[in-house]
Amino acid sequence: MARGRVISTTCLISLRTKTEPYVINGVTYQIHSLLDKNQFHDPEGEAERLGISSATWPLFGVVWPSGLLLADIMSRQEINDMKILELGCGLGLASLVVHARGGNVLATDYHPMAAAFMQENSQLNGLSPTPFQRCDWAEENLALGKFDLIVGSDLLYEPNHPLLLSQFISQHSTHTTQIIIVDPKRRLQNKFRKQMELLGYCSESEQGTAKQLEEFGFKGTLFRFSKI
Repeated sequence: MARGRVISTTCLISLRTKTEPYVINGVTYQIHSLLDKNQFHDPEGEAERLGISSATWPLFGVVWPSGLLLADIMSRQEINDMKILELGCGLGLASLVVHARGGNVLATDYHPMAAAFMQENSQLNGLSPTPFQRCDWAEENLALGKFDLIVGSDLLYEPNHPLLLSQFISQHSTHTTQIIIVDPKRRLQNKFRKQMELLGYCSESEQGTAKQLEEFGFKGTLFRFSKI
């Protein structure tokens, strides 16, 4: 995987954005994103009501090394007949990869603008709309159902995230669900792992490799969880 040059820069509402190609396992995906982490647009106060500060607002709209690695993993993952859930999808690159491969994926995020970017990126890549649902980990959502594979990248920002994320995953998994979480060594990753263990999961972890650092800029930990 290698990053390409910026091919366009546009203005969306009051946001400065760009469209950039990313090559994932030999396939090029055009990803529309925020130009940088200085963007902010919340005229109706929706993000503020959801507890999203101006400082954290743009984080959903940037392509991160963890997201690139997860997309690469999903380009190689066996997905036949699997019901797949991506948590905190942001721009949705990993979900786009699964969707392009014909997989059954649901992209989810808490941010109020994630859906718009998800669908724009689907259109940019000649895909039908990628299934998306806004999810709050703190709210019970029985209608969401259970999944065969749950994935996410760079999810542990706030002190309550390890507990909320682990409980949400447990609510939407079965004894055979595979769980893949890519984390850039945030300080809360060990607390999250311990919360998963308390819920009856065992874990395997892999440290980022020199190749992943070179290809994706990733230096962190890849976790795989399964029920004991």
